[in-house]
Amino acid sequence: MNEIVTHEHDVVVIGAGGAGLRAAIEASRAGVSVAMICKSMLGKAHTVMAEGGAAAALANKDPRDTWQTHFRDTMKGGKYLGDWRMAQIHAQQAPNRIRELERWGAVFDRTPKGVTSQRNFGGHTYPRLAHIGDATGLELIRTLQQKGIHMGMDVYMEFTVRRLFKTDGRISGCFAYNRNDGSLHVFKAKTIVLATGGITRCWEVCSGSWEYTGEGHALAYWVGAEMGDMEFVQFHPTGMIWPPSVKGILVTEGVRGEGGVLRNAEGKRFMFDYIPEMYADEFADTEEEALAWVDEVISGKLATHRRPPELLTRDVVAKAINSERAAGRASEHGGVYLDISWRDAEEVKKKLPGMHHQFKELANVDITTDPMEVGPTAHYVMGGVRVDPYSQETSVPGLYAAGEVATGMHGANRLGGNSLSDLIVFGKIAGEQASEAANDMNYFADIEQLEIDDVVAETLSPLQREGGENPANVVSNLREMMQEKVGIIRTGSLLGESLSDLDALEVRAANTSPGGIRTYNPGWHQALELSAMIDVSRMCALAAHRREESRGAHTRADYPHTDDSHWGKSTSVISMGEDGSMDIGYASYPEIPEELRSLLDADDLHEGDRE
Repeated sequence: MNEIVTHEHDVVVIGAGGAGLRAAIEASRAGVSVAMICKSMLGKAHTVMAEGGAAAALANKDPRDTWQTHFRDTMKGGKYLGDWRMAQIHAQQAPNRIRELERWGAVFDRTPKGVTSQRNFGGHTYPRLAHIGDATGLELIRTLQQKGIHMGMDVYMEFTVRRLFKTDGRISGCFAYNRNDGSLHVFKAKTIVLATGGITRCWEVCSGSWEYTGEGHALAYWVGAEMGDMEFVQFHPTGMIWPPSVKGILVTEGVRGEGGVLRNAEGKRFMFDYIPEMYADEFADTEEEALAWVDEVISGKLATHRRPPELLTRDVVAKAINSERAAGRASEHGGVYLDISWRDAEEVKKKLPGMHHQFKELANVDITTDPMEVGPTAHYVMGGVRVDPYSQETSVPGLYAAGEVATGMHGANRLGGNSLSDLIVFGKIAGEQASEAANDMNYFADIEQLEIDDVVAETLSPLQREGGENPANVVSNLREMMQEKVGIIRTGSLLGESLSDLDALEVRAANTSPGGIRTYNPGWHQALELSAMIDVSRMCALAAHRREESRGAHTRADYPHTDDSHWGKSTSVISMGEDGSMDIGYASYPEIPEELRSLLDADDLHEGDRE
């Protein structure tokens, strides 16, 4: 049973979501041999859960939209902490990636004129999200899989990668095991693309699927890659609240984009009270003006009024809901009410079929007649592996990263819809660059047998322990702790406690005993996932503890103000020290050129503080 199967592929892509599939397609197109390793079954990646749409300045709904405006919105939404180079590349290339999906067979919703429809979303100046009802991610994956499976790539389903290997300082392969039968595999590779998604299963209330335990982030960190901005974890404002069995499941921002309004237990439309000064000129501050905007959009006119405050950025809306709850104005089960029942029932079913079905089946609520109960849910991490914006290569030669596992573009907060276009823009670049680098190599580097033996022993060790704690208990305690102490509102004291708690959880994790054998053993999988979950949680807590300000998705109750004199140009950088310790420092992106700087809101840039 300890026999190790060895594979050789020029490019290994870890992850089969939008970024991984797009990278694998591009690498296969270049003629190299490609392996795709996925933790779940093909077609079950977390991307399928993305609902609202993919952001791209197609200007189909509003001809005023341009890549420059998309760039501005992305930088502003990220509180100017993002890498302007990635924001520019994304805004410029996203339209072509959407048109490419259409050529490959994606069935986007259409306007009466027959062009791709686009909907409004929080933080976007114009209707910009290309969508397929409220199942956009599912269609994106269907299209990419249909394209990819005919290109010759080998797919390894239900495999978990446990370690990346380096030879002479450069990536040389990875080790994985088959989750079904426990077989052991070494993949030799000239280059590797990480496309493993996010980390939100580290929180008790989250919208993430079971795969989101942060192993991609941890793999990169363990092999020596630099991590960045791990304090910025987005809590989506609208997850399901009731019943408890579905708490945290996403309610797409598309509901608000189609006119849904937020009300507290008193029936008050409360978002008018939470409009930040930096957005004061863009959002309606009266019910009448907000309704006028919606009327214009629904009637097909170009909106001339200011947008409703429900379409503010996710960090603002999530914190507003949290404030209403703290003030005692929560809904029956501890959230707020999201109501779109004022719109025509057939239009709601047509525009939001998934949401109508989801609430009917899971909560016995008909959203065409009754409001939904919603509240914040851990949804997305802006932090991840630091990459070169033009190649997506990490600080480890031969290792590339794309999608949610990479950092840079979204800054302190991601705009809704930017994630799906991020996947296909930077997935393509990563696949292209990884295949070019692989083509330049004419050999597979040797991997030290001692390293292979070490990871095999580490992988099998939980099965050899007896009388230890059930790993499910440790996972549950970790998630509860992160929810309480590294959640939507943070303090220095709680963050300090969380770091001590993580040390204690690490000791408990090392002594878990799942029992059983390798075949179909979910307890074994959990015992192995804990090392990644703990290190990723520690990155988030450490970076949040050090950032003594509030910015975007990071809110410190003890430092409520945004400090642009220092933190506005400082992105956290986490790396592993020579002694195995977790080290943190800070860096800045290159100075933004004047032609791009002029696109941004000068009043928000705090020019005097940045000199």
